[in-house]
Amino acid sequence: MLIHLHVKNLALIEEIEVDFGEGLNILTGETGAGKSILLGSIQLILGQKMSREMIREHAPYALVELVFQIKDPRTQKALEEQGIFCEENQIFLSRKMMEGRSINRINGEVCTISQMKAAASLLLDIHGQNEHQSLLYSNKQLEILDAFGKEEIAPCKKETEEIYRQYQQCCKELDDMGLDEEQQRREASFLEFEIQEIENAGLAVSEDEELEARYKKMNNARQIAESLQFIHEKTGYERDDSAGEAVGSALREITKISGWDKELENMEGMLGDIDGLLNDFNREVSAYLEDMTFEEEEFHTVESRLDLINNLKAKYGQTIPDIFHYKEKQQKKLEEILTYEERKQRLKEKKIKIEEKLAASSHVLSETRKKYAKKLSDRIMENLKDLNFLNVDFEIAFERLEHYTAKGFDEVEYRISTNPGETKKSLAKVVSGGELSRIMLAIKTLLADKDQIETLIFDEIDTGISGRTAQKVSEKMAVIGRHHQVLCITHLPQIAAMADVHFQIEKQTREEETVTEIYPLSEEASILELARLLSGAQVTERVVENAREMKELAQVHKTTRLKQ
Repeated sequence: MLIHLHVKNLALIEEIEVDFGEGLNILTGETGAGKSILLGSIQLILGQKMSREMIREHAPYALVELVFQIKDPRTQKALEEQGIFCEENQIFLSRKMMEGRSINRINGEVCTISQMKAAASLLLDIHGQNEHQSLLYSNKQLEILDAFGKEEIAPCKKETEEIYRQYQQCCKELDDMGLDEEQQRREASFLEFEIQEIENAGLAVSEDEELEARYKKMNNARQIAESLQFIHEKTGYERDDSAGEAVGSALREITKISGWDKELENMEGMLGDIDGLLNDFNREVSAYLEDMTFEEEEFHTVESRLDLINNLKAKYGQTIPDIFHYKEKQQKKLEEILTYEERKQRLKEKKIKIEEKLAASSHVLSETRKKYAKKLSDRIMENLKDLNFLNVDFEIAFERLEHYTAKGFDEVEYRISTNPGETKKSLAKVVSGGELSRIMLAIKTLLADKDQIETLIFDEIDTGISGRTAQKVSEKMAVIGRHHQVLCITHLPQIAAMADVHFQIEKQTREEETVTEIYPLSEEASILELARLLSGAQVTERVVENAREMKELAQVHKTTRLKQ
């Protein structure tokens, strides 16, 4: 539930902090005191756009902060699925708005406005004039019916949604297969050409690496031969200035003296090893030079083969394994085209089977809905009579759509008659704004123990009602307050009397500026506020007594009838 609200620099609000309680939280105040601004601040957390004019004059920013205490494990799990984890079962939402931008945070971490909106939608629900108007639309009416009978409807609905997803996928695959014959022929011809070109090349793994090594050697053969010939001469024994001749001469010289000292013998051995290595190296160079002979034709063959492979690489892949992989992929595509008609027929048969399953699932879903529609319409009628619709007749009518949706094939329409003998008509054609708000209240009362959202905010719930009807509305609000935390902005004393916690919103002028304040009322202060609501500006002792009696009767109602 919402336990704390902090608003700063928003319209007439300089800075307020409010701690809300459990059950029914009533907010009252004179017209223009800022009740709509307070509600608007909460709506900003739900993603509502804000104009620059809403930031208090001369203030650099506006700030709204909400702290929720999470009690329902289902809500906690839903938040965790969004990557939001409660700290001590609490979640903190804040939105700081400056000109042209806003900074949004969840538990102190920056987030997008869509993430903020998604989280807030799990925590609170605002029922104002716009939400009442949504009751006029068929999709909202179907949503309410599904929520009422969710124990049985939800599993049927989930099954239908899954089958519909399969059906949509099948339809998409069929659409994707919509190539004409000429397109298929051209595609097949092109694939055959690519596959044949790769196969004709007769590639072998690592062939390119071997060819590149040979090509490099052949292409640089003259430079290699000249350099090796020079090296052979310099390390051989045929020239006086060669390394071989120099080492051999040194070896002959040390041999003359090596017998006179052990260390000289070691030196002789080392020099002998050098002479042997140099001799072996010289022979290797000579052998390499003898093997270097190759035909010009061989060079051109290697060059042409490399050109072919590089051309294939440019078209089909950077390596020979990549080229093979590409060929396999194209072969699969070709096989799909060559078996096009066969696959299309299989897909059509699959679609028929899925459509049959979808029809059966949608039928079961529809029948389940109709069972609960009768229960819901009866219960709504009972609640409407409690809300002073004395001669009401209500039904939920079903129409079958010509197509399937993820919700089956049902379209529903709530129909009502508020006068004896009148034909039931759709809500849009019959009810006023005040009646619509009462119908929504009747529905919300029924869904109170099924709704997962812990905090409900009601605005304009008392539009166009008074007297006995107002009393009935107040009793329904108290019923919802047993299952949820309710924040209700009202001007009716009958509703205000039911408050578990009563707040007053007041506009004050100080130092030539106007500010909105909100504060909780004590028992006695609440009675005085009820008296103001009852009488207006003139609050007499008798009015105060009437207010006190109204408050006492409300408390009796809550402690007796609501606990039965």
